[in-house]
Amino acid sequence: MNKIKEAFQKHPKAFIPFITSGDPDLETTKKLIVAMAEAGAAVVELGIPFSDPVAEGEVIQAANMRALSKGCTTDKIFDMIKEVRTLTDVPLVFLTYVNPIFTYGVEKFYTKCEEVGVYGTIVPDVPFEEKAELLEAATKHGVDIISLIAPTSDARIKMIAKEATGYVYVVSSLGVTGVRSNITTDIGAIVEQIREVTDTPVAIGFGISTPEQAAAMAKVSDGAIVGSAIVKIVGEHGKDSVEPVREYVKQMVAAVEGV
Repeated sequence: MNKIKEAFQKHPKAFIPFITSGDPDLETTKKLIVAMAEAGAAVVELGIPFSDPVAEGEVIQAANMRALSKGCTTDKIFDMIKEVRTLTDVPLVFLTYVNPIFTYGVEKFYTKCEEVGVYGTIVPDVPFEEKAELLEAATKHGVDIISLIAPTSDARIKMIAKEATGYVYVVSSLGVTGVRSNITTDIGAIVEQIREVTDTPVAIGFGISTPEQAAAMAKVSDGAIVGSAIVKIVGEHGKDSVEPVREYVKQMVAAVEGV
């Protein structure tokens, strides 16, 4: 069975944390992945650092710059994941941009994903209509292309959802990633439209930072995704961030699973 599908069966309400690979270094990234898995994360999203991450706010942009300045590369991330696989089988998903994939080579990139156990990719700057650029290689190597649906997707919601694999990533708020005090989008209405055409799990991200927000999102979907709030902890604590992140993830898992 597909590992992402399996994760959502095991965690009917899933918490999905995101971190930037190589921030503050790849050894800490490895420890963070293991700690988050132990704390109950259903899936872990890993950012591949890139100089122009257009969907990211200041917190994740800064993490990208820190990782790149330390010499983090796609090959080094794949090597780190090989080591992670001796410690945990938590499903891993890359959140990256099309430039790093094209630079690496599409076929080579998805071959390596299959080799090390990366089961999905989220590529925010590839619109649904252009995903064929990646789909053939991804499908060949058993990697899901995870679709993003935004509040502005409107008439395209069902079209995107119908072809979704892995999980549908619903963007809760307009703009870039970052912590928000209030999420005002009618997420329930978007999820209802998605449910009409697919039984692929739906997870909600962008702006979620508190257990209360995560629980509210999990109530109307299959899970919550949190990035900036965790990346901020890593930015503040650096190599000492593993335990603070573990505790944060534990709280968020408890919040979504308590729904």
